[in-house]
Amino acid sequence: MSMMKSQVASLLGLTFAILFFSGAHAAKITFTNNCPNTIWPGTLTGDQKPQLSLTGFELASKASRSVDAPSPWSGRFWARTRCSTDAAGKFTCETANCGSGKVECNGAGAVPPATLVEITIAKNRGKDFYDVSLVDGFNLPMSVAPKGGTGECKASTCPVNVNAACPAELQVKAADGRVISCKSACVAFGDPKYCCTPPNDKPEKCPPTKYSQIFEQQCPQAYSYAFDDKNSTFTCIGGPDYVITFCP
Repeated sequence: MSMMKSQVASLLGLTFAILFFSGAHAAKITFTNNCPNTIWPGTLTGDQKPQLSLTGFELASKASRSVDAPSPWSGRFWARTRCSTDAAGKFTCETANCGSGKVECNGAGAVPPATLVEITIAKNRGKDFYDVSLVDGFNLPMSVAPKGGTGECKASTCPVNVNAACPAELQVKAADGRVISCKSACVAFGDPKYCCTPPNDKPEKCPPTKYSQIFEQQCPQAYSYAFDDKNSTFTCIGGPDYVITFCP
């Protein structure tokens, strides 16, 4: 009997070792709402992989909530604002709506304009990549910061209200006339020179424009357009957790 217990213990130990060394760990992603109003964060897993356990939820002002992401994993996060449920029970938001009709996005992405945090978690605790992106426009300030890990592991942030600097042709306004989000030039005009789509699908054929430079001036660490890699991509090694803050 003692030999059998020893064999079982050895097998369990081997199993845990295999899981550990294969990189089977989860990164905890914590969302914190520093905005004065309630928001409704959304999550989207890329590469047609299973969605996280939370795809959309309500987050009161000053509240936090966490979700685990497996490794490897790649996806994006955003916050919906000015949300409500109609008499028929349909849930909609005035900015970054995911169109599911529910608080949960269930695999649907944000309708631009929307500020995004994008994270790619490496397998085997390798090099993660993360950024704040305004490629789909802006609706509220966001930041992402790793907790733990090695290497550069710096926070990336867009802490200002870009809506205040948004030119009239990119503005999205509420019924009361207040600017609630700012389109990217690609979303507003659909021109390849703004979207970096064919025939402008290479960096040398899609330089910054006067519109992307507005985003760049407001939030230098965030992606202002598709090929804005130099100052906007951040990395961290060693399987860190992440904190995403709305209105940092």
